[in-house]
Amino acid sequence: MNMENKKPVGIIILNWNGADLLRRYLPSVVECNSDNIADVVVVDNGSTDDSRHVLETEFPKVRTLYFSENYGYAEGYNRAIKELGYEYSLLLNSDVEVTPEWLRPLYEYMQAHSDVAACQPKLLSETDRGKFEYAGASGGFIDKHGYPYCRGRIFDTVEEDRGQYDDVIEIFWATGAALMVRTGVYLAVGGLDKDFFAHMEEIDLCWRIHQKGYSIRVVPQSSVYHLGGGSLPASNPRKTYLNFRNNLFLLYKNLPVKQGRRMLFVRRLYDTLAFLMFVAKFDFANARAVIRAHNDFRRQRHRYDGIQPVRSVTIDYPCFRKNIILRYYLLRRTRYSSL
Repeated sequence: MNMENKKPVGIIILNWNGADLLRRYLPSVVECNSDNIADVVVVDNGSTDDSRHVLETEFPKVRTLYFSENYGYAEGYNRAIKELGYEYSLLLNSDVEVTPEWLRPLYEYMQAHSDVAACQPKLLSETDRGKFEYAGASGGFIDKHGYPYCRGRIFDTVEEDRGQYDDVIEIFWATGAALMVRTGVYLAVGGLDKDFFAHMEEIDLCWRIHQKGYSIRVVPQSSVYHLGGGSLPASNPRKTYLNFRNNLFLLYKNLPVKQGRRMLFVRRLYDTLAFLMFVAKFDFANARAVIRAHNDFRRQRHRYDGIQPVRSVTIDYPCFRKNIILRYYLLRRTRYSSL
């Protein structure tokens, strides 16, 4: 790949057998990249469909990087970001439609704030354009028991975008669907954790960025539309398994040992309730997924032994003092602004 005249930002789209998505969404990325800020790079993760033919014949001006095998989401991005070496790497899902001038607010904010290591645009639904999108909305947070939520989405309740969350604020995690990060910081913290496989890798990455003393922002003056749900539907037992297991990994890995033990004890109680709710609905596949997630967590958690931080960054963020389960299910506070 010819990297002459490289621009400061690399918009990096990881593709695996996604020829149809490339045809549908890549044109907007190319058309909305008219200034001199970024290169668009499609990294092909060993596709076996006609992705390469589509890129070479329909998008000849887009830069490409081809891997001989499928390294998965996390390792694919880790290898690509290291090899490409842009000042800023913008991880963009292949099912994202961008808007005119979407990139400049992100770039200018990062340029003006050296303490900010990563940021995201406002993430809207591609299928229901008046609403936020589940995977990141207008910035992500975590509550006192480790449950992720967003400004604009709490559990399965997604809000309409009425401009109510259009201010730039500090967030705890940024969506992996459109994540702009300083490449040097990304590499310094180890990139995405390939052992997560899918789901919550970006939360884990952002947590480690905070541990290095940097902050993360949402810049809603930039907005994009995300199709979402491309990997697994919400009711899929595989998704249930990954969400429960990876959430346990997230807490065990990023909390000091004593705090992690306390939080994981509480999570076992909550997850037992989730298991019983699945059983009560006769959803035995998802109930088994919860059990398997906890069993595999206990077998696999040793890989993170010895790397837990001494100091917890959770004390610096008010979101960790909120109990989202209580407020959402008992107090019926389903909007971010009502928390």
